[in-house]
Amino acid sequence: MIEHDVVIIGAGLAGMRCALEASKELDVAVLTKVYPSRSHSGAAQGGIAASLGNSEPDSWEEHMYDTVKGGDFLNDQDAVEEYVKAAPRIIYELEHMGCVFSRTPDGKIAQRKFGGHSKPRACFSADRTGHAILHALHEQLMKNAKSVKIYNEWYMHSLIIDGDRCNGVVVSNIQTGEVEVIRAKAVVFCTGGYGRVYKITSNAFASTADGVIAAFEVGIPLEDPEFVQFHPSGLFRQGILFSEAARGEGAYLLNGKGERFMENYAPSRMELAPRDIVSRAEQSEIDAGRGVNGEDCIHLDLPHLGEARILERLPQIRQLGIDFLGIDCITDPIPIQPTAHYSMGGIPVDKFCHVILDAEGTKMNGFFAAGECACVSVHGGNRLGTNSLLDAVVFGERAGKSVLEYARGKDFGNVNEGQEKTKVLEKFEDVFQRDGSESYKDIREDMKEIMMSHCGVFRDEKKLKVCIDTLKELQVRFKKGKVTDKGKIFNTEIYEIMELGNMLRMSEVIAEAALYRQESRGGHSRTDFPKRDDEKFLHHSMVYDSPDGFVIKTKPVVITKYPVTERTY
Repeated sequence: MIEHDVVIIGAGLAGMRCALEASKELDVAVLTKVYPSRSHSGAAQGGIAASLGNSEPDSWEEHMYDTVKGGDFLNDQDAVEEYVKAAPRIIYELEHMGCVFSRTPDGKIAQRKFGGHSKPRACFSADRTGHAILHALHEQLMKNAKSVKIYNEWYMHSLIIDGDRCNGVVVSNIQTGEVEVIRAKAVVFCTGGYGRVYKITSNAFASTADGVIAAFEVGIPLEDPEFVQFHPSGLFRQGILFSEAARGEGAYLLNGKGERFMENYAPSRMELAPRDIVSRAEQSEIDAGRGVNGEDCIHLDLPHLGEARILERLPQIRQLGIDFLGIDCITDPIPIQPTAHYSMGGIPVDKFCHVILDAEGTKMNGFFAAGECACVSVHGGNRLGTNSLLDAVVFGERAGKSVLEYARGKDFGNVNEGQEKTKVLEKFEDVFQRDGSESYKDIREDMKEIMMSHCGVFRDEKKLKVCIDTLKELQVRFKKGKVTDKGKIFNTEIYEIMELGNMLRMSEVIAEAALYRQESRGGHSRTDFPKRDDEKFLHHSMVYDSPDGFVIKTKPVVITKYPVTERTY
C-alpha cells in the first residue's frame, strides 16, 4: 500500500496550484492520466480575468456583476465575491512565478475584451494563456519536487470511503497494469470536465468524467450537471477551440449571406455577448438554413484585423486553422460551429473546496475538489470566458490551504487494502471475460451523436426522453462489448473502456437533469420552456444515485449583493 498525507487527482492548473500550497508542510502525491504539462488546462487560449484596470478603470464589483449576470443569476454570490477579489493578487503571483504575459507599450500586463465582460480584463499570453500558466506552475512544482511525488500515467478508479470520511483512492499504473491502493489523510479531485460525451467538443481526450462519476458512485450528488457550455467557435467538424480572443480582438461572425447576424440577438454586445447567447444565435442561423454553403457552420471573419495583429495576438489559432482546415485566417474566414466546451456543474463543494453531501452543507471529511470537476457555483448557469483559468487557480490554491489545515496532525484512516483492490480487479476481470459482440467504438460514437443532437445547444422534452432511452440501451450494449487487448502492459484499450463506462453514466445524469429543469437559463436552453422561471427553478439541482434511479433534490442559490433581474445584452 502506498501512503501520502494528501493525494491530488489531476495535474492541471487546479491540481498543481493545490499541490504547491499543500506541499508547504505535507507529503503530497499528484496522480495524473497524462504528463502534467499535457493537462487540458494548457488548451485554454484567450486569457485569465482580473480587474487590474490596465487599459481602462475597473473594479472587482464590476467583475462580480458581469459574472453573476453572465451566469443568469444562478451563481452563489458569496463565492463569486471572494473569487473576483482574489483575481488581481493571483495574476501578480503567477507573473512572479514566471508566467509571461503579453504587455502594453508602457510595460503593463495587457488586457483584452472578452464576451460578457463590460471592461477589458482578460490578461493574456498571446493566445496560449493556459499553456503559459500551466508551464509556470509545472516549473514551480519541479522546484518543490522533494515534497511532491508525481505519478504520471496512472489511472484513478475509485474512492475509499469509511462512513463520513474519505481515506484514499484505488488506482492503477497504466504502464504496468498493476492495481494499487493509495492511503491518504485527504484526497483532492482536480479531474476536469466531461466534454468528451459530445461529438463536437473542444475537450481533450482525457476529459471523460472519471472524477465526478467516482464521487457519484459513493453517494455524493452532482450539482447542476444540466449546465454544459457550448463555445461559439469550434473549428467546423473538428470542435477544436478557435479562441474567443479572436472576437475580443475584433473578428466578426457572418452567416451564409455574409450578414453580421449578432445585431439580431445581442445588439449592445454583438460578437462579445456571453457564450451561451452567441452559440444559440449561431445554431439558430444554421437551423434557419443560413449556414455557410448550406453546411452546419458560420464564418468567423478575421482578415480585416491585419496580418501584423493576427501574428502578434493570435498566432496559435491561425496555425490551428491552417493545420486542421487548410485555411489561413489572415486571408480567409474560418468556418466554425458551437462546440461542447465547459461543465458549469460538478461535485458540490463549499467555498473552501470541501465536498458537501446536501443542501445543508454536510461535509465529506477528507475529500476536497477544485477546478472544472467541482461546483462551487461561481459560474452559475453560464461561465464567462477567462473566468475558468481564474477558477482553477483561485480554488486550486484554496483547496491546498483547506487540505493543509484539515490534514495537519491527522492520523490515517482505516483501509482494507485487499478488499478495495479486489473490487477494482473484479471490474477488470468483468471486462476481460466478456465474450461480447458489440464494438466499444460504435457505442462511444452513438453516445456522442445522441448527446449532440438531443441534449446539445437546444433541448426539449421529446428529444431528452429519446436521449435517455438511447443511453440506457447503450449501457446494455456496453455490457456486451468485446475487448481485443487482454494484456496488462500499457493496455490503453481497457482504460478507454472504463472511461466510456463513466461517460455513459455522466451522459444520463446530464440528460435527466436537463429534463427536470423546465426552463431556459444560461447554457441550458429548452425550446419547450423558452423563458427563465425564477419562481420554480431559481435553485441548484442536486442529482443523487439510488437503487430506483436518479433522485433530484434542490439547493438554494446564495444571493447577496445583486438581486435577480432580467438578463439582456
